[in-house]
Amino acid sequence: MKNPACLCFLWTFALIRRSGGEMFTSLQTVKQAIRAEGKLIDHLRTYIDQEAERLQDVRFYAKVSALHTELYKGSTAALGNPLVAFTLIKRLHSEWLNVVFSNEAQENAEALRSGYEEEEADLPKVEDLRGAARGLMRLQDVYALQVSGLSRGRFQRVTNGEVMDVCSPAVSVSLSGDDCFLVGKVAYEQEDYYHSVQWLEESVRLFRGGQWSLEDEGTLEHALDHLAFSHFKTGNISHALSLSHELLHYDPMNGRVLQNVEKYEKLLDPARPPSTDGSMRPSSAYLRTRDTYERLCQTQGSQVFRKINKKKCLYTLYIVLFVHYLLLRPVRREVLSLRPFVVLYHDFITAAEAEDIKTFAQPGVSASRLRVKPPVSPAAWLKGSAGSLVEKLDQRISLITGLNVKHPYGEFLQVVNYGIGGHYEPHFDHATSPSSPVFKLKTGNRVATFMIYLSPVEAGGSTAFIYANFSVPVVERAAIFWWNLHRNGQGDEDTLHAGCPVLIGDKWVANKWIHEYGQEFQHRCSLNPEE
Repeated sequence: MKNPACLCFLWTFALIRRSGGEMFTSLQTVKQAIRAEGKLIDHLRTYIDQEAERLQDVRFYAKVSALHTELYKGSTAALGNPLVAFTLIKRLHSEWLNVVFSNEAQENAEALRSGYEEEEADLPKVEDLRGAARGLMRLQDVYALQVSGLSRGRFQRVTNGEVMDVCSPAVSVSLSGDDCFLVGKVAYEQEDYYHSVQWLEESVRLFRGGQWSLEDEGTLEHALDHLAFSHFKTGNISHALSLSHELLHYDPMNGRVLQNVEKYEKLLDPARPPSTDGSMRPSSAYLRTRDTYERLCQTQGSQVFRKINKKKCLYTLYIVLFVHYLLLRPVRREVLSLRPFVVLYHDFITAAEAEDIKTFAQPGVSASRLRVKPPVSPAAWLKGSAGSLVEKLDQRISLITGLNVKHPYGEFLQVVNYGIGGHYEPHFDHATSPSSPVFKLKTGNRVATFMIYLSPVEAGGSTAFIYANFSVPVVERAAIFWWNLHRNGQGDEDTLHAGCPVLIGDKWVANKWIHEYGQEFQHRCSLNPEE
């Protein structure tokens, strides 16, 4: 399927609540930023070449230096030469002015600024920067990563007292003191002092080691200032005082810091009651399920082979489905769970089909990021037309599941590209409220979910079923299917699931949500409350 004209697009925005799961800094945005920076490098290279040429043309220094070394320090006869006197006076009157107030340097700088402004529309915005910083903090939390390791380009956590690599990416970079300062500052501005302390401490360590560059926004003084107050807010008054004293070495007349020092010294008075420890991790609306969710994410799907019930242990069931349409291309089905019923279809989609779907969806993903304020998950909804790839995928889903997936009994195919630390908080796919937008199609609730993995990832990105206590890793070109409702029409609470943050990689998925109506003969309902 190479002809995009065969595909109708319905570009819209995923309005399903992500609960803090910023997706606007998607990997597609990162790729766009790389292209934009490539153009900026070209502009900078032109600027450097022009400046080098300008400085090379300024032979003025060499000429004047030679005169002072060879001519003016020589015999007095040279000083009596009217030509020497004329050239000296002329040089001091006009040539020095032309060098000092040259417009060429200004023109070169303005050309560089103009080139930057040409690319500015494609550059990341402030919300992208903050979202990327929050994404790093999310990865830090979910995978229990050490900030000191992240600053060295390593993804490490402490396990049984030993520092272990969670994963070893093929390509990595270290973070500067300014990088760590920015992450800490984002946390600081959100009054999240649990994270600001860790990132600002790393920033201070790196700045103390002499890591500062002209392009940096932060400095050691900035980091010390923010870190001192962060420690104060977490109740660590002695650290706040020590850092404030260090800051006064650089700015001894800073009245605000002097007042803070006086305040901290009073708070350290032994007669005062001790401060409470505020270094706890920020609360969450999903606090009850957070520990289970993070444990499942950290196992990255390694516990999928699990006990289903007391009588039977299901390890893996591989079933080859032979339908008349699939005789030439049978599908291998792996049963992952019986309660809830979750299956994985291996090699559901070809590599070429996956790339085509991503290509078709990219404009919609980019449009949703640019137009929606505040940003939500960038997603595109693809509407299939006769003979299109989307229609062929719908037919394949229908043949495999036996369900009617034609619109409006099945929603349009939703394609999502996860961002830096992109994730979904624990949620149900089926509606849990009569006012849910799921019912706008007037075809009942979402009875089933069919999710296609369009790309592999190096690490992270598993789908965690919280109450069922297992997770499914990303399997390239596979699809995962589960029932959201019991046969009696009630929601299956065991389908509470979440998308773990992508640690390394570019995750694309396509979701097909199938509704109750239209399945009367394919998936019969039941009055049995146990079914």
